[in-house]
Amino acid sequence: MAQGQMAPGIVAGRLSSDELASNFADLHPAFAPHEAAVAADRCYFCYDAPCVTACPTDIDIPLFIRQIQTGQPEAAGRTILEQNILGGMCARVCPTETLCEEACVRETAEGKPVEIGRLQRYATDSVMAKNGHPFERAEPTGKTVAVVGAGPAGLACAHRLAMLGHDVVIHEAREKSGGLNEFGIAAYKSTDNFAQAEVDWLLRIGGITIKTGSALGREFTLDDLRDQYDAVFLSIGLTGVNALRAEGEDKDGVRNAVDFIAELRQASDLTKMPVGRNVVVIGGGMTAIDAGVQAKLLGAENVTIAYRRDREAMGASRFEQDLAASKGVRILFNLQPVAVHGNGAVREIELEYTTNDNGTLVGTGETIRLAADQVFKAIGQSLEGAPEGVKLDGRKIAVTGPGRTSVPGVWAGGDCAAGGDDLTVTAVAEGRDAAMDIHASLSA
Repeated sequence: MAQGQMAPGIVAGRLSSDELASNFADLHPAFAPHEAAVAADRCYFCYDAPCVTACPTDIDIPLFIRQIQTGQPEAAGRTILEQNILGGMCARVCPTETLCEEACVRETAEGKPVEIGRLQRYATDSVMAKNGHPFERAEPTGKTVAVVGAGPAGLACAHRLAMLGHDVVIHEAREKSGGLNEFGIAAYKSTDNFAQAEVDWLLRIGGITIKTGSALGREFTLDDLRDQYDAVFLSIGLTGVNALRAEGEDKDGVRNAVDFIAELRQASDLTKMPVGRNVVVIGGGMTAIDAGVQAKLLGAENVTIAYRRDREAMGASRFEQDLAASKGVRILFNLQPVAVHGNGAVREIELEYTTNDNGTLVGTGETIRLAADQVFKAIGQSLEGAPEGVKLDGRKIAVTGPGRTSVPGVWAGGDCAAGGDDLTVTAVAEGRDAAMDIHASLSA
């Protein structure tokens, strides 16, 4: 749909400001001190804690929970932040139900894990509420590193490098830092402008400069960076959105779910955020859930998520699926889009039933039509703007070890790099580990 053009049926103000404020309130409210103490008491403090193994950033979870239990939340926060400098955001958005909490012994024994995510938020919030910064920079090394992208991987890499005494310049294509944390996560998971507050707090380490509106391939090339800096870390994310490959997907009212989520996150007044009456989301990952739930919270009457495979194959966790259902979002499985119908603007979407034929997804020929004045595409993103000369692995940047690319002096991490999960916590781990390898290389 052209900029500024609105399909009929997509309107703003379906709900009052009070209703919207209630709908978009914090999904997991912060613990009060006594609640945190009670939650911490449930931990067994396992010696070979399976929760630690399940954490992509290897946080010593039993240690930080014991620190909370003994009344030292700031020490607990430091334990977390030493491994995961974006531990505050990860506590809010990390799929703990499929990582640390799923591995918790309490979950195995009782079906109710220790609330690790909310305890992590309590600890990191305690640290961030204090003046200053919990970490200090090492003596300056005289080396300068370019980081391309101010998302989770880039920020984590920059902070660790700054801690080690290097100067870092982050080039961010957008006019605002944060990447996925700022533009790509449901508003009810990150309230009170937390993503920007976390960036501001992270920068207190010193030695980091962020240049916004500075894009690879537009303002500079990779060769420019290699000439000007001692090392380069690429964390450019995934900016391309896969097509439906369905007839009529160019009709008004069909748009990318990531754009919808970003627009909503940047909206200062949700009563001015337009949404359809009948919304259909195509996809099965976290983006699909976030788009579908938020459409419902904005006042859409009917929201349906259509996924081409069965429930077990769905990328979104069962917790997220259940959350969507609890908000009134319908999830349909084994359906793939074949056509978008309407005279200029979408009125219906036609979907074909699918089946698994010896591991291959095939259409059955049977179709249904759903009323739709708004369709969101959430079927995955792709890498755009990969610098020339950098080897790719499939549709992402090929890396070895802690993020080394095929180009000397250039590392990569986060969603743009092959091999990892597209999660904030994984991106943080990759940025941190690449920073350590960059430091070793610069110190050799």
